[in-house]
Amino acid sequence: MNHFHYVKNELYCEEVPVREVAEQAGTPFYLYSHATLERHIQRFRQAFAEVPHLVCFSAKANSNLAVLRVFVNNGAGIDIVSGGELYRARKAGCEPQKIVYSGVGKTEGEIHQALAADILMFNVESEQELEKIDAVAGASRKKARIAIRVNPDVDPQTHPYISTGMKKAKFGINIGQALYQYRKAAALANIEVVGVDCHIGSQLTKLSPFVDAIAKIRELVQALQQEGFATRYLDLGGGLGITYADETPPDFEEYAQAVIDATRDLGVTLIFEPGRVLVGNAGILVCRVLYTKKGEVKNFVITDAGMNDLARPSLYGSYHGIIAIDRSRTETLTADVVGPICESGDFLAQDREIPAFRPGDLVAVTSAGAYGFTMSSNYNSRPRAAEILVKGQKILTVRRRETLEDLIRGETVPESL
Repeated sequence: MNHFHYVKNELYCEEVPVREVAEQAGTPFYLYSHATLERHIQRFRQAFAEVPHLVCFSAKANSNLAVLRVFVNNGAGIDIVSGGELYRARKAGCEPQKIVYSGVGKTEGEIHQALAADILMFNVESEQELEKIDAVAGASRKKARIAIRVNPDVDPQTHPYISTGMKKAKFGINIGQALYQYRKAAALANIEVVGVDCHIGSQLTKLSPFVDAIAKIRELVQALQQEGFATRYLDLGGGLGITYADETPPDFEEYAQAVIDATRDLGVTLIFEPGRVLVGNAGILVCRVLYTKKGEVKNFVITDAGMNDLARPSLYGSYHGIIAIDRSRTETLTADVVGPICESGDFLAQDREIPAFRPGDLVAVTSAGAYGFTMSSNYNSRPRAAEILVKGQKILTVRRRETLEDLIRGETVPESL
């Protein structure tokens, strides 16, 4: 459930007409519902209330400070994959002991930064990374708490670009090598082994891949415990999908029950890294129709938002709903919804039956709260969109629209030129 709804054919976010936000903010902009964000994190945490757990929101899905603060205020930690995300997590008020650090390419500087902050643990992705963390921790006279990300070779049945748990993925260490790597970690002077990590992919709409992966990881955890490893944490990553079109992913309670049953009696604190499932349907991208064009074989609706604002359709062929802010007109047409970017791959929807938009109409691109603004760019020297949060009747600007000056900030033209 989300808090975007129609009142007499006009789209509202909570108690505010989206049209009113557009009049204040201009277009394009991302619009988030505070009530939806809060409801999702509360439901996720409640689903696991019967077992020790920590929910660490995956910052890469939506790293806006206000969004992070909503989750932190509701007891969540943060899953990070860069020094920049660590900085954001701390700025949002997240306790270091609720931060886990994932990602395959942690630099020496980022490792030092995380050790200085005293985060909960690193999810180690390779043997060389383990050695680097040990060396940086030694130089800093600290102990680095780690889990090893284990690749269980389970097919998550999702898009190959967001499948992370199979043998061919760049992520993690093959489960067959895991015991060797854990024994090596235990022998390092500046490493403290505290858990096991596993993440198999994103936008999963079935429970079976999760259950299959946990079955393999469970055997590893038990083997480690028998060898005397203090595996206090089992990090099961994220990946639970959402409804973009006609998907029917498990709800939080179904997912929780399956995970609790599969991990029963392991004596660990479960860590989760949900991203999309918490923010995806809590946000929309609002844009305005600039022109309509009838080609020889296609119709086009040209908006002021493009692939630089929302990359997912161009990058993955992903589906996002296209709806009218004012749905009082009932005519439809089949068209491509495209942006102003000078690329043939610049589209928000293709061959889609949509409202018969006219120039000036406001359009909502749905399910855009995850991997929307965080993946946006300044391609074609376009300022990035504003981000707006609605809380009840309040319209809160949580990121102002970039200016032309922002586009060249940090650039210089040397005098020799």
